[in-house]
Amino acid sequence: MEESLQDQATPTQKEDFLPINGTDYIELYVGNSKQAAHFYKTAFGFQSVAFAGLQTGLKDRESYVVVQDKIRLVLTTPLKGGTEMGAHIDRHGDGVKVVALWVDDATKSFEETVKRGAKPYLEPTTESDDHGKVVKSGIHTYGDTVHIFVERKDYKGVFLPGYERWETNYNPSETGLRYVDHMVGNVDWGEMNKWADFYANVMGFTQLISFDDKDISTDYTALMSKVMSNGNGRIKFPINEPAEGKKKSQIEEYIDFYEGSGVQHIAVATDNIIETVTALRDRGIEFLRVPGTYYETLLDRVGEIDEDLEPLRDLGILVDRDDEGYLLQIFTKPIEPRPTLFFEIIQRKGAKSFGKGNFKALFESIEREQQLRGTL
Repeated sequence: MEESLQDQATPTQKEDFLPINGTDYIELYVGNSKQAAHFYKTAFGFQSVAFAGLQTGLKDRESYVVVQDKIRLVLTTPLKGGTEMGAHIDRHGDGVKVVALWVDDATKSFEETVKRGAKPYLEPTTESDDHGKVVKSGIHTYGDTVHIFVERKDYKGVFLPGYERWETNYNPSETGLRYVDHMVGNVDWGEMNKWADFYANVMGFTQLISFDDKDISTDYTALMSKVMSNGNGRIKFPINEPAEGKKKSQIEEYIDFYEGSGVQHIAVATDNIIETVTALRDRGIEFLRVPGTYYETLLDRVGEIDEDLEPLRDLGILVDRDDEGYLLQIFTKPIEPRPTLFFEIIQRKGAKSFGKGNFKALFESIEREQQLRGTL
């Protein structure tokens, strides 16, 4: 693992031309938004927030917005055939289309990134209703994924103009998910550096960490990764690409079934991973499991931790330590029919890293799943 010299750069040392307040929302194009919303409410504990569709004057799509603390998901389905949205679902299956970033000035964000080489997706556009106005703009990134810049300082509505409050009688309790910790993109062979450079040069991100196939490999599969972060550290985008191995890596499998580059997983933070994972498991979420032997040497590897070992072993939660502290993490199995998008649940106890010490055990568990699918 190598540390970038840019790690020490801060907004005071280097002007942050693209200040980002946080993740505004993540929009998934899905085959059935109504059923997807029900799934995220039931299984993950998201709450109903807003709706847009035929009843609100939209003719081409239907969207449901669900929220848990600072995590906001938009689930969108086309209402007619022959649409760009439908083509996206046909090619990729259900997947992330938009990673929206909350900014103070969407017009300036667009201008600063486009003049540095970003391909425009949405020219600065003002939308308004009785609750105020929102300015949005957007640029393309890897694959069919886009970033939308959202400026909402003059808006008091439930989500965005055109959406109405969505109230339901069915509201399962939350599961303790708090915010998006990071989002991982899988890109095709030889494209990691291209997209790492995109985030550095076009969006002003810095490289936190770099892993190569010596860090991230098993007997069969390998990958390479660079973690890019914005000026204030609120946005972290690891970028993965495959590396040569004896068999097909999880990144190759993703690219084959997603049919291109895209968001591989969404890492969401919790303050109590044992309670959160217990609740998710009880609601039907399935997690990857590492061998029980992982826990026999766990405390020797990571030192003293606050948690009892037994519930970690029971739930399959992984632990890793860096110079700043330790973290606990676990990964769901893919949540779609295709082996593509999944979620990571993470609790940080000071650690700023991404669980390098768990990679080998984790990837071996992924390989067992690939073997069951016949795709290894």
